[in-house]
Amino acid sequence: YNRVWIPNNEEVWQSAEITKNYKAGDRFLFVQLEDGTELNYPVDPALLPPLRNPDILVGENDLTALSYLHEPAVLHN
Repeated sequence: YNRVWIPNNEEVWQSAEITKNYKAGDRFLFVQLEDGTELNYPVDPALLPPLRNPDILVGENDLTALSYLHEPAVLHN
């Protein structure tokens, strides 16, 4: 399963792991937060949450080496 960044009011972005396959047209993304909380995150199919980079890339000095380059990836790195 892939990991994504979910918007969060307090932390800005929160990491979550997708726990059920997403199919086009699904209204929810089933995820588990890092603290173990399971969440049915409502999604707009046109605006899916950004994917999280693999752990091996965390702390990378060169941001262009990141697989996914977006706001949560840069902030986390």
